[in-house]
Amino acid sequence: MNPPPVALSTASVYPEPVAAGFEIAAELGYDGVELMVWTDPASQDPVAVERLARRYGVPVLAVHAPCLAVTQRVWGADPIVRIRRSVETAARLGARTVVLHPPFRWQRRYAAEFAGEVARAGERDGVALAVENMFPLRRGALSTVPYSPGFDPTEVGHADYTLDLSHTAAAGSDALAMLDRMGERLTHLHLADGTGVPRDEHLVPGRGSQPCAEVCERLVASGFGGVVVLEVSTRRCRTRQERTALLAESLLFARLHLQPTAAPRPLPLAH
Repeated sequence: MNPPPVALSTASVYPEPVAAGFEIAAELGYDGVELMVWTDPASQDPVAVERLARRYGVPVLAVHAPCLAVTQRVWGADPIVRIRRSVETAARLGARTVVLHPPFRWQRRYAAEFAGEVARAGERDGVALAVENMFPLRRGALSTVPYSPGFDPTEVGHADYTLDLSHTAAAGSDALAMLDRMGERLTHLHLADGTGVPRDEHLVPGRGSQPCAEVCERLVASGFGGVVVLEVSTRRCRTRQERTALLAESLLFARLHLQPTAAPRPLPLAH
């Protein structure tokens, strides 16, 4: 049994551009990238992305749709159009998965249409739309959930899920319980860590409180057929060398804990 492929999110090289994601992924030996579609013009242009994939020999294994607060105008204002363009981009690039966040509460029409659109959008192109777990926003004693109907997509039910371990940390969720709830519908993992503070940290796996190693080991034991993506924040790194070191450590963690456990050899028969 082969371990699942390990990809680098191009968001992990921010504030460097998407091209740096391909370059670092190639340098470190990642199996591919997850393309974060955001304000970088190259990330919005499938032709430019194809050129980067060919130049560095790094395939696009997943596409993260532009559903962050800062990308609400990427590919137009209509979120349904953004889903469809994400699916078209993934299909063109040969990626099997599009990662989506639940709608924001103020997107009422979109929230009403979201589940049906997610169920239909990938049917023609054979792309899985994997809805990601999120987290509440907290300020002091106040807590609010900006997503509709909530931050846990398993409470709604979708065909495919993305489990994000930085988000379980920020939400105070039990990551292993969420893994169990997602079950066979888990098709994508964002591997990162968090300490449990009420913000999205995206630490190098192993540097926080999340059961990153156990999640990886459980996926391998279950025959997980999806992609493991390192989505690690390196925005505070002052140099490319510092950034590359964090992403090399992240890849080493993933490779180590995604190795199938060898079956014990039978003892020789006594004569």
